[in-house]
Amino acid sequence: MDVTVPGTARDGFDILRNEWWTQVGTAIPLPPSTPVGSGDYRIAIEHAKVDDTVIENIYSGSIVGGTGGEFNHLNDRVVMHVVDHGEWCFTGQRSQTKVPGGWFVVRHNDPSWQFEIGPRTTAKVLILPSAPLRPLLKDRHVTGPSDSAEVRLLMAHARMTEATLEDLTQAGAHAARSALIELVKGVLTQETDGSEPLLAPALAQAARDLVDSRLAESDLAPGMLARELNVSVRTLHRAFAATGQPVMGYIRRKRLEHARQELAVRSVSEVAAHWQFADSSHFIRAFKKEYGQTPTEYIRATRPTRS
Repeated sequence: MDVTVPGTARDGFDILRNEWWTQVGTAIPLPPSTPVGSGDYRIAIEHAKVDDTVIENIYSGSIVGGTGGEFNHLNDRVVMHVVDHGEWCFTGQRSQTKVPGGWFVVRHNDPSWQFEIGPRTTAKVLILPSAPLRPLLKDRHVTGPSDSAEVRLLMAHARMTEATLEDLTQAGAHAARSALIELVKGVLTQETDGSEPLLAPALAQAARDLVDSRLAESDLAPGMLARELNVSVRTLHRAFAATGQPVMGYIRRKRLEHARQELAVRSVSEVAAHWQFADSSHFIRAFKKEYGQTPTEYIRATRPTRS
């Protein structure tokens, strides 16, 4: 859904409610809320229902509102916000919690909470059943940085689930939901059982995400990835074994992909050094094994012909 409320509107909530109802009906409950500020207000949501859980990607302008308890919105659900940019602020009966970009909060939504969203805020929101999580969460809310090992695994699994949701069978959706709950438990306890087979795809994906973000770093290796994800190297290798490609094989292939793109503007020796190959000869051998031609042959084949 995607709704924009003009800043000149007299009753922004009525416009928001009517547009919300037109686009999604009751599929996503609308919390009582009011846009703030003088400019146009926009909210956009990608909503994925997985069994009895929900994964949402939200963009929102500045708005204030209420959820849970007296506001009758998502009562008795555990809700997790992982904020990428901007800020989400919750005020309860006893506390106020600000969640800036790069942080998360997990809380029980049964009490009444007032919320305020900062301008141009983006976040991933998980809406979860309370029964399996309340014994760990109790009456507290949990916050922390979103680059922790446990949150990395959770976000990797959430993205994979969103990407494959339309192809999942009922049994597959239930398994994805079960893994989602277990990974949220890991966030609450700051400990995830990486050896659990159900979580192996999330572990492999989280490791691939780390590789992609640190591809040019000299210390990129299974040991570093395992430390970042708080698992043993053996567990990491086992997770990758299920994908059919070893960890170092994935690193090498991604580096070669980037190296091939740079051959148009850099020399072979510069590309080899930048992407952490031992020397030009090693790079040339790896390149030919992957693409069936040497870097020089590739450059000649792809360089535009001059008349």
